[in-house]
Amino acid sequence: MLPTTSVSSRSQGNGALSPRDAARHTAGAKRYKYLRRLFHFRQMDFEFALWQMLYLFTSPQRVYRNFHYRKQTKDQWARDDPAFLVLLSIWLCVSTVGFGFVLDMGFFETIKLLLWVVFIDCVGVGLLIATLMWFISNKYLVKQQNRDYDVEWGYAFDVHLNAFYPLLVILHFIQLFFINYVIISDSVIGYFVGNTLWLIAIGYYIYVTFLGYSALPFLKNTAILLYPFALLILLYLISLACGWNFTKMLCSFYKYRVK
Repeated sequence: MLPTTSVSSRSQGNGALSPRDAARHTAGAKRYKYLRRLFHFRQMDFEFALWQMLYLFTSPQRVYRNFHYRKQTKDQWARDDPAFLVLLSIWLCVSTVGFGFVLDMGFFETIKLLLWVVFIDCVGVGLLIATLMWFISNKYLVKQQNRDYDVEWGYAFDVHLNAFYPLLVILHFIQLFFINYVIISDSVIGYFVGNTLWLIAIGYYIYVTFLGYSALPFLKNTAILLYPFALLILLYLISLACGWNFTKMLCSFYKYRVK
């Protein structure tokens, strides 16, 4: 059974939260609780985080149904358990080391690549995308411009992490087995396989992002988040016609960055 709370402790008679409960539900309080749990591994539910990672590939809708449950029980959409972030960081480190090995990088070059991927590709780009989507969704997608209905920034960042994980596995893990022998070869099959993996990875990112925002009942017109699919497919077809090899360009960029 779920724990219950008396009406008097939750409100002041007019449906509003009491000052004590309101303080616990501020963004700063939620952020402090989340960061504090980063240093308490025993309090993290890694089994549940692994379940989410699995279902982000097989049935991402089930992952976002859990976000609904969190809203009902803990009055917040964003994760309050950093276990998913910790496991994603481990995945990121392992896959990047594998990337460095496949590209025949030295120890210090691999460390530089790891720092670049973690702090720029994941954290830096993630903060930028999450902030942009948080602003757009609150500015243009909320059905009612009311303070009771808004997208939490933490939830926007969670949506990015959810969408980034499949992209990471496809481009930094699955792709590793084909880079040296297929993808970076100067052949049609090389850039076809590589660019197709990019199409699947970025397409998955767009789709999981769409699911994240369409799961919020107070947002409207979330289908516009699927519009980038058209541009993605167009770019994919152009790349095949022109012989662009996205993976080869990425490898050259990584080697340039670690010099």
